[in-house]
Amino acid sequence: MEEMQDTLILTDELGNELHARIIMTFESEEFNKSYVVYQLEDDDTEEYHAASFNPEDGDEGKLGQIETDAEWDLVEEVLESFLEDEEEK
Repeated sequence: MEEMQDTLILTDELGNELHARIIMTFESEEFNKSYVVYQLEDDDTEEYHAASFNPEDGDEGKLGQIETDAEWDLVEEVLESFLEDEEEK
């Protein structure tokens, strides 16, 4: 699990650029995938978003959808643990 302070530029379905702050990335051996958790910079709700990605794609990679409830459960569990650790610091 990595803590990151990088940004992510996403393109929505209308072609608009959205800027996001990367909260964390992690890998799952269970699903053989890497995940990124992020928050949109202009989002007042401070909602967390997540996607899978291929780290070998570098800076030009594409984000993939999280496909199953089991994957979502894993992302939520890892994020909760990460946020608890951050709160303790």
